[in-house]
Amino acid sequence: MTTNKTEKPTKTAPSERSEGEQREPERSGEAPRDQLGAGADPEVVPKAKRRAFTIDEKLRILREAAKCSEGQLGALLRREGIYSSYLTQWRREFEDSGRVGLLARKRGRKSKVDPMAQRVAELEMEKRLLEAQLDRAKTVIEIQKKLSLLLGIPLTQLNEGNS
Repeated sequence: MTTNKTEKPTKTAPSERSEGEQREPERSGEAPRDQLGAGADPEVVPKAKRRAFTIDEKLRILREAAKCSEGQLGALLRREGIYSSYLTQWRREFEDSGRVGLLARKRGRKSKVDPMAQRVAELEMEKRLLEAQLDRAKTVIEIQKKLSLLLGIPLTQLNEGNS
């Protein structure tokens, strides 16, 4: 570039650039189209999905693995796209609980709720409900007593009539 105090700086023409210079991409925030591929959207990022196996798939793979010799097992794992730890886990689950053990479970940390503490909480809830019912029953009995006094019906006659 040449500069003069009275003139504005001028850019060199593309043919005048040295071999080491590269053209800058447009400053609009987008990457050049040739770097993204044809029609690729720079804003969309593909999201990886966790692979889920059904019980039937797990059983099929376990059966095939049982038939394999040592050299064939690696080929099976590569073909199915799984790790050997999957086989180990599935075998253990199948041995422990049978087909039900292979059911999908929620991922993440398991809650550390003690079964006894859970049972105590259930019983306390049931106790509160029963106490509320008892309070309502006591209120109804008190109202019946007051009504019998107002009407002049002795409670002994009511009890004898019901028996």
